[in-house]
Amino acid sequence: MTRLDTVIERLMAQRSCLNAAASALRDVPGHILELGLGNGRTYDHIRTLFPDRDIYVFDREVASHPDCRPDAAHLFLGSMAETLVTAADQLGPDAVLIHADIGFGDAAATERNVATLGPKMLTLVRSGGLVLCDQSLERFEGLTPEPLPPDVETGRYHVYRRA
Repeated sequence: MTRLDTVIERLMAQRSCLNAAASALRDVPGHILELGLGNGRTYDHIRTLFPDRDIYVFDREVASHPDCRPDAAHLFLGSMAETLVTAADQLGPDAVLIHADIGFGDAAATERNVATLGPKMLTLVRSGGLVLCDQSLERFEGLTPEPLPPDVETGRYHVYRRA
């Protein structure tokens, strides 16, 4: 499989998981957290799926298309290891959905990032809320793996429910 094929499959899996989450969470209150704004494509999709929700975004810097960025009140800039702590103080554990795109091209860097951010995510998601991630979070207590949409290959994306 080429790198292009890999990214296309990851993005298709991400979209399917987000669409399924929107359906599952339609009547569940809470805000949304997007960890990793990047160029804003996923944020743009999330705000279409959840038009009436507050969506808080986390990233080191803003590098997205101008049409795909949140306002300053919904943007946490800086190291996620620090901004997730700040968000926990400000927002509490009320997120109904956390979408986390936290992998890197380097396996060791990805592992460090998951180990650092995983526990911090748990302080922000409400009981019954979902965490969608490009990385496995199974080692963290309080998250139960959920079935993937039928078109998503096991291991391509990860969906968890907060106990």
